[in-house]
Amino acid sequence: MVSTLGGLQSLFGGQAKGPPVTNIMFLKTHKTASSTVLNILYRFAETHNLSVALPAGLHVHLGYPRLFLARYVEGVELQQHFNIMCNHLRFNLPEVQKVMPNNTFYFSILRNPVFQLESSFIYYKTYTPAFLRAPSLDAFLASPRTFYNDSRLLKNVYAKNNMWFDFGFDPNAPREEGYVRARIAEVERRFQLVLIAEHLDESLVLLRRRLRWALDDVVAFRINARSALRDPPGARDPGARAELVRAGLAPVRAFQPQPLGQLRAELGPRRLRGEVERLRARRRELATLCLQDGGEPKNRTQIRDLRLRPYQSGRADILGYNLRPGLDNQTLRVCQRLVMPELQYMAHLYALQFPEKPRKNIPFLGE
Repeated sequence: MVSTLGGLQSLFGGQAKGPPVTNIMFLKTHKTASSTVLNILYRFAETHNLSVALPAGLHVHLGYPRLFLARYVEGVELQQHFNIMCNHLRFNLPEVQKVMPNNTFYFSILRNPVFQLESSFIYYKTYTPAFLRAPSLDAFLASPRTFYNDSRLLKNVYAKNNMWFDFGFDPNAPREEGYVRARIAEVERRFQLVLIAEHLDESLVLLRRRLRWALDDVVAFRINARSALRDPPGARDPGARAELVRAGLAPVRAFQPQPLGQLRAELGPRRLRGEVERLRARRRELATLCLQDGGEPKNRTQIRDLRLRPYQSGRADILGYNLRPGLDNQTLRVCQRLVMPELQYMAHLYALQFPEKPRKNIPFLGE
């Protein structure tokens, strides 16, 4: 039996001042480190016995890529409001407000659109028509309009302004600066915080401050990350973003890195570095406590526990983790939550929240 007393003593420490925020809507954008944030929210909901707006029936998304409707949520007809909403959906504020309380904290996450498209190309290669037609990422980036067809919007959502689409905007709308500024202003009015994937740790520090959560509530391992061994060349080319903008596949003006500016203003550079290091140090402690082989992520065939194997998509090699053997029951439960892939965690919460309903079916776990 592995001794874990020292690790667990601080496992729920570090509470920020004031009552924690418990009504939260997270717009989960695609290929932006959003699965890691989802894991944070799922863990918080389970730990504090909060209700989650989960997909109805056997579905795994909240109607995506169609605009969200309240009826896509399991149990919405019986429950007035839910505490947390964080599964993939296409944002539709009037319908979201039917599900979430008036005092809900809204936030989302964005990523450099070139890197986001690169990740989408790999992950959705076998699903998205524009990607299927392109022989390589280089070929797609060199001439996106050769492969993209506006008429197949719902199938091609991952190939053009996908984050824009997730916020409920029209990816085929005019790209004038004024229009883009107006849409960004809409996001800034509704969403109290927009995280930036390239500065995830700094973003999580700011999220923790906004939600008044404990440090361990926002500590997370990377979930649904892909192996870099299969990464193609092309998207890191400095000219790639300009080409996407010209082709209409990326907005003419990106969101500003909101978390960095806010944190520097609130904390100052020295304290900011200290807060980020505290987060990273705690992640290292939990990796030592929970994970085998120094916390190194594993590919699908190396993960021993079938329940912890992540879903594989397209040409991506999605990584997961092996837990240390011999963990006591309390520590094992904590560690399992930290590494549980999103589909399995969604099914787990669904079973807890709706014990009378048939279980969610995760077919690939039987492979």
